[in-house]
Amino acid sequence: MPDAPPTYIVTGGAGFIGANLVATLLSNEPDALIYVVDDFRTGSYANIVECCHRAGVGPFTGTVLADSVGELNWQPALLGLEPKAVFHLAAITDTLEFDEQKMLRANTEPFSDILEACIECDVPLVYASSAATYGSPQAADDRVPFPLDAAGEPNNVYGFSKWLMDVEVIRFFEQRRNANEPLPHVVGLRYFNVFGPGEIRKGKMASMVLHLTNQILDGNRPRLFKMGEHERDQVFVEDVVSCTIAGAKSGITPGVYNLGSGQTTSFNDIVDAINEALGSVIEPEYFEMPEEMVPTYQHYTCADMSKTKEGLNWSPGWSPIDAMIRYARQIAADRTGSAVHS
Repeated sequence: MPDAPPTYIVTGGAGFIGANLVATLLSNEPDALIYVVDDFRTGSYANIVECCHRAGVGPFTGTVLADSVGELNWQPALLGLEPKAVFHLAAITDTLEFDEQKMLRANTEPFSDILEACIECDVPLVYASSAATYGSPQAADDRVPFPLDAAGEPNNVYGFSKWLMDVEVIRFFEQRRNANEPLPHVVGLRYFNVFGPGEIRKGKMASMVLHLTNQILDGNRPRLFKMGEHERDQVFVEDVVSCTIAGAKSGITPGVYNLGSGQTTSFNDIVDAINEALGSVIEPEYFEMPEEMVPTYQHYTCADMSKTKEGLNWSPGWSPIDAMIRYARQIAADRTGSAVHS
């Protein structure tokens, strides 16, 4: 009797990162059965279709549950499907969403059921946390990579919702350690600024790489906050997917980890990379940051990736600049239907 195909559950699988994850899982294991759980508040079927096309895996043949993750009865679902892993990416990711009740109900409250069910059913769980859990730590003022223990004072309710998820995992791990019990296979990944193919439907929450490339292609100067010297850890979506999958593999150390490139690029650097990609020489247009944004804006982010390498045996494969150049050329090619050469 042939073995059953490997099964995975991907919440938020119709979103930017989730759809890329689905396509990569199918590329790695063509016979895999993927269950996508998504309420389609911001995701789209088109993301899945396009990501599978780009990955060359053929049409998506898995199952899509158009439900909120909070509506599912997780333990019976896991017992029935026996998945190799659950990847929990579903969330409201709009950092400008100020309805605190809405954010916590969508992001934080369903997590307890997913966590408990995965632990009880002995199913590896990898979930998306966020660099927003850091807010503006001292490390940002010092211009040094953020250590894991610098998190906990987020600047917005989105970061707070993700921090509460991390707290729940950390608290559970402490209880297990105090009882001298093994840790369950749970990995939280604090995604930094993710960019790459598949984000076009994110609208205002899409990466600066996409927005600035489109501004230049539209014949406009790229617009940056004065003087374009803000620095962020920009990480290519292929690396994010690779690390997310690595978190589900056997032999890793359970825990909460950073997922970034481990280096910074300034906003000016992004414009330079796009100009190199497009063969253009367009100077930025600088403007003042709105006053209401100044107190909560992350002027500097950088992931300390040392624990990630140690615990997950994983390191980024892309330099941000190289990935930006490739991505900007792809954006241009998608708009014109032809390749762009340097």
